[in-house]
Amino acid sequence: MNSGKGGADAVTVSGVTGRGTAGANLLALRSHNTALVLDLLRGAGAAGISRLELAERTGLTPQAVSKITARLRRQGLAAEAGRRASTGGKPPTVLRLVPEAGHAVGVHVDRDELRVVVVDLNGTATGERRRPLDLGAGAESVVATVAHEVEGLVREVLGGGAARVGVPQAGMARAAARAGAADAEGAEAGGAQAGAVGAGVSQAEVHEAGGGHTSAAQGGLPKPWESEAEVDRAGPSQAGVTQDGGAEAGGVRIDARQAGVTQAEAARAEGTRPRLSGVPSLVGVGVALPGPLDHRWGVLHRVTGFPEWDGFPLRDALARRLGVPVVVDKDTNAAALGLAVAGEDRSFAYLHLGTGLGAGLVIGGSVHRGARTGAGEFGHQVIQLDGPLCGCGDRGCVEALCLAAVERGEAAEAARVLGAGAANLVGLLDIELVLLGGRTVAAAPEVFVAGVAEVLAARARREGAPGDVVPVRIAPGGERGVAEGAAQLLLAPMFGRGDG
Repeated sequence: MNSGKGGADAVTVSGVTGRGTAGANLLALRSHNTALVLDLLRGAGAAGISRLELAERTGLTPQAVSKITARLRRQGLAAEAGRRASTGGKPPTVLRLVPEAGHAVGVHVDRDELRVVVVDLNGTATGERRRPLDLGAGAESVVATVAHEVEGLVREVLGGGAARVGVPQAGMARAAARAGAADAEGAEAGGAQAGAVGAGVSQAEVHEAGGGHTSAAQGGLPKPWESEAEVDRAGPSQAGVTQDGGAEAGGVRIDARQAGVTQAEAARAEGTRPRLSGVPSLVGVGVALPGPLDHRWGVLHRVTGFPEWDGFPLRDALARRLGVPVVVDKDTNAAALGLAVAGEDRSFAYLHLGTGLGAGLVIGGSVHRGARTGAGEFGHQVIQLDGPLCGCGDRGCVEALCLAAVERGEAAEAARVLGAGAANLVGLLDIELVLLGGRTVAAAPEVFVAGVAEVLAARARREGAPGDVVPVRIAPGGERGVAEGAAQLLLAPMFGRGDG
């Protein structure tokens, strides 16, 4: 989306494109511009960035930047970081992000282990819990265990319902005014406003055009353009859920279909105030686990080895219990998102070999989930027609062959098989980088990097391009990579990443 000064620029919001009468409203435009500023504040770190620099780098007018930063400061998301040396005239004030102003919980549900982290707006982990888990123990038991650990860690790190963590209650935890309501405040984006105003398209219609998945450009995140008085008039939300069924926490609004809870449902489920709704800085909970699953609705499919989970609405179950927005995705997608947010800007495949095998794909800077959010079932490509039976019911899958080799203590053979699958992926998608992760890889990282790299190098030689080998390396982030990536499912859209 071009937020420059030319009013004729095309505006795109989740597949809705036009000139002058674009399928976007002012609310969506403002959310996008706020996300741009937040992202630059985060990137500037403790040193900060001036309003003039923000205007130059976003293409917004200085007046628009001043309005946005004033709102962010009022809500505790930004603060002064000092002054720069003067080059003539008044020394410019620099602003920085306040990392502790918002937090998200990231949950990694593995087949035999649970890891929960709390991260701040910078993505820095401020607390962690880890414990054994049996994914086959049944939905009720697993959901109860996850909720218990999430609640315990939030109390431990953020102080429970009484926490204030540097953010005014009215500014971050209360329900904002109706979704899609007109905001009468003056033009914020200079000439770019013309690209969205007068479109006659409501926020709900923009949301529908995007297939029901909230993104920053759709006005779903965060709402610091609203004054505290406007928020107060809207009334406090119970359970972080707005009257129209949208969920709101930490200044972030996620449509009910993504958050998985309505006010009435939360009240019926608990009969009391939900347990995490009183933590003002908590944006929500991201949950990552093995697929396949439907990311849009937070519903699990036949998780390999655990077919009893087929059709279980995990997102809704946790959202009702916790009373805050919950987003569910595959472990590999969450890890890939975390890597992209951390600065990996090439198209890459993240291959996760732990208790299973899957891939997270980032293409053109965004996580690729596919039309039904099922992309990345890398482990179930068949490479040996008469191979061993896989937990998915097929034979000769990469996952089955890899895990069988690991069981025999043949890490080099497992790496060779993984390399064969990676070579197929490289040939199909022409990716630029392969990153490896997961506990099985972590047990012998050099062996796996060397084995996969050798297969990719052989493929490049066969194609006559020996100097153009796709690099292979261990993904940064270590054991917490998936859990921290799960937290980014909530945080990334605040900073302009619609693939959260």
